[in-house]
Amino acid sequence: MKKRTKILLTILIFLIVLLSGGWFYLHAQVYHPSKAADKIAQQATTTQPELYFKSKLTTNPEIIFYPGALVEPASYSIWAKRVADAGYPVYIVRFPMDLAVLAPNQAGNVLKNNQRDYVIGGHSLGGVMASRYAHEHQKHLKGVFFLASYPDKKGSLKGTDLPVLSITASRDGVLNRSAYKKAKRLLPKNTAYEQISGGNHAGFGSYGAQKGDNTATISNQAQQRQVAQRLIQWLKNLN
Repeated sequence: MKKRTKILLTILIFLIVLLSGGWFYLHAQVYHPSKAADKIAQQATTTQPELYFKSKLTTNPEIIFYPGALVEPASYSIWAKRVADAGYPVYIVRFPMDLAVLAPNQAGNVLKNNQRDYVIGGHSLGGVMASRYAHEHQKHLKGVFFLASYPDKKGSLKGTDLPVLSITASRDGVLNRSAYKKAKRLLPKNTAYEQISGGNHAGFGSYGAQKGDNTATISNQAQQRQVAQRLIQWLKNLN
């Protein structure tokens, strides 16, 4: 075997080991749903692109939701089921390696055979990627919501008349408050800002404690209930 071939083979093996190690590392960092969330997730229709909670109504907008980074979709099942029961079908989108940044246009796979009105939103990094999709795909789009999140420049909604809801939590230790405040200039003037007192970052889902977060002073069940209630009220105001 020629020296050059040996070098190339060595580099290839090194890259494979490096990528494999990176995959296993990220996989080990994934946040899994609580038992309560996982149990409710069993009631959803599961496909490759999404976790789908059906609704009996077919006239209301559909909800497209992007999970936070490294958070399994089922972790959001508790509030998603409540919203679906209120008449708004919810699609919790799946992403490669549970990272929305790897496939920010994944909502298109959910909507490609569907011409219904929809709203899109996300938690943390998922919200950033959802705003980018909203920026580029406004046909049938009726609103955007952020859970402990905000848009970046690529997802700017400034100058649109889209209804926007931004929900934060007072005990959130993960959200970059400075970046959050600066991002307000990228949102419409009529954006609704709400805060869950006592809630934290991880409480927008149900997957246990998150690194860097503060301890919530309300239960996860209470925060899940508030997320659902605030979303439902906002959705009703869209009609």
